[in-house]
Order: sequence, then structure tokens, then C-alpha cells
Amino acid sequence: MNEIDDLQRVLGYVGAADDNEPIRLVGPELYATSFWTPEFCAAIIRAAEAIGAFEPQPDDPVPGHEVSLALISPRLFEQVQADIGIRLWPQLRQAWPYIDYHGLRDVFVIRYALGEQESLRIHHDVAQVSASIKLNDDYVGGELAFPLQSFDNASMAVGTLLAWPSLVTHPHQTNQLESGVKYALTIWCELPTYIE
Repeated sequence: MNEIDDLQRVLGYVGAADDNEPIRLVGPELYATSFWTPEFCAAIIRAAEAIGAFEPQPDDPVPGHEVSLALISPRLFEQVQADIGIRLWPQLRQAWPYIDYHGLRDVFVIRYALGEQESLRIHHDVAQVSASIKLNDDYVGGELAFPLQSFDNASMAVGTLLAWPSLVTHPHQTNQLESGVKYALTIWCELPTYIE
């Protein structure tokens, strides 16, 4: 794959969508669906690496080595935001009828590598719904784990999106990476704003 092909694929959001299978319950209030093709996931990794900005944010209480899709391309961020709203949100509303889509708070590629970032402590996200897409699987360890739900994403395929309610019930962590380099896409759906 050359850089022009990757650029066209990522910026045009070409070949991103997978089968658009219905979401399925995989754990307590944890839903999964095949969302991106493995080829598109690989192109996203290459685009993130080309930016070379995997850095923890200084004001982040749970800092990770990450690069925002908005930094890769504002257009890409907008396309992912629209795709989540069109393909995923109507299905999530069947599971959680009272959620409303207000766009994405952030979406970023996070990288785990030995000698760099090897794990992520238990935490919750400040988001209405959080999701993660597994971008590769050629590593050992580094599972996204939900201790209270006794669930992790070790057996999920590349391109699978996992969604959960944020803030209170689903604290999660990334277990210790043992070998290889892990990439994942993290999605934070914006909280609703209420005016009284």
C-alpha cells in the first residue's frame, strides 16, 4: 500500500464500513459490532504513525500516547462523527432509549508499546457513551478490560467496535502489554447539554 492510496482511503473514508451487522450484547451493558474493515484499520494506523504525534496530553488525568483524528484530518473526524450518528447511534438507542446523539467529544488512536505506554490504569470516561475499535491484533496482552463486568476484548476481531455507557458503571483499564505494539481507536460521545 503506498502513501497516496492511504491518503485517499483515509481522507475519503473509502472502504471503512464493514458489514453493518446489528449490535450484539457481549457483556453486561457492553455492545459490539463489526464496524471497520481490517484494511481501513491498517490505513488509520499508518496515517496516525505518519503524523508522529503520539503524546500524552498534559492536562489529561489518565494520559495515554494518542493522536486525535482531528489532527490527522478534520475531514476524517467529521466523517467518523457522521458515521457514528448514522450507523451506530440508532442501534444503541434500541438498547439505551434515552440517549441522544450530540456528536463526538473526541476520537483518537492510542498506541501501546514496550518502553513507552504499556498499560492504562482503571478509569472512567467523561462521555455519554464510549467506544473502542480494535485496530490490530499482532500483540500479546494489552486487553481492554472491564473488571466489574468480568469482560475483556481479547477475542474480538480487528475492526470490531465495542460500546458501553460511560462515567459510573463501566470503569475500564488496559492490561499490561507483553509484546508487540497495540493500536486502538477510542471514541467519546458528547454529553448532552441542558439549558434551564
